[in-house]
Amino acid sequence: MRAFLIRRTIQAIAVLFGVSIIVFILLHLLPGGPAKAVLGLRANKAQIHAFDVRYGLLKPLPIQYLAWVNQLIHLNLGFSYKQNQSVDALLGENIPRTLVLVGVATILALLIAVPIGIYQAVRRNHPEDYVLTGMSFLFYSMPSFFLGTILIILLSQLFPLLPSTGPTSTSPLIDQIPNLVLPVMTLTLITLALFSRYMRSSVIENLLQDYVRTASSKGLSKSAILFRHVLRNALLPIITLVGLSLPGILSGALITESLFNYPGMGYLFWNAAQTDDFPVMLGTTIVVGVAVVAGSLLADVLYAVLDPRVRYV
Repeated sequence: MRAFLIRRTIQAIAVLFGVSIIVFILLHLLPGGPAKAVLGLRANKAQIHAFDVRYGLLKPLPIQYLAWVNQLIHLNLGFSYKQNQSVDALLGENIPRTLVLVGVATILALLIAVPIGIYQAVRRNHPEDYVLTGMSFLFYSMPSFFLGTILIILLSQLFPLLPSTGPTSTSPLIDQIPNLVLPVMTLTLITLALFSRYMRSSVIENLLQDYVRTASSKGLSKSAILFRHVLRNALLPIITLVGLSLPGILSGALITESLFNYPGMGYLFWNAAQTDDFPVMLGTTIVVGVAVVAGSLLADVLYAVLDPRVRYV
């Protein structure tokens, strides 16, 4: 187990190294270089030269890269002159709200998708399986902005049950639960569709295994076989899927936050893209990259805990 964890950790560090190189290259490919990205496109040559001298941008690129990585290690992601705040401070304010949105939506999706997937597998090729499959394909193929718009029209305009905007940044989220419902519902329905399809396929695959026939021949009931034996094995792909789906969930959160004016990291990135606030966009990219790698590493560790066979792969 220790060798497996060391191997996976080294792989995660290598991926983060690659992500940092890509972001560093993007930083130097910005129009006018890092100086204009920070100072703005109207900065004159004297301002750009002073900026380059101050931040060591006239040094060789390997030296610049090492200095930049050192700043990242110390959580210095740059400064947004357009918002007059450091990027790490801006992200520190908005990341907790995005974690609430993504975390609640993912947990709800899993709690609903697992029973639905089991039910569909047990009742496969029956009318209810076809109906649930059709609904899953519908939600999975539907863009998050389109689904969110439909929910706003239905639940905020035709039937004014919920507010059409997300919570504000001026009050705690706990005091704005109604404002959380539509953003969470939008992200949950899209994530739920993906998880339920994988859960159905995984349960069906395990129901056809030899150990199920052996357990059945020993006289175990169908419910005992399903929940004592099949469920644990069927959950293994879902655990991996949660880690690998993190980029998609986060991208869905970006669109969902911008649609509902939800004050999270996605909404911050959206506003930065509209105002050419490159330091914020690059800082957000780094944080998302770290989150994706951490999610994949966590999925690998959980998979190894539940299935010892993968420790030797």
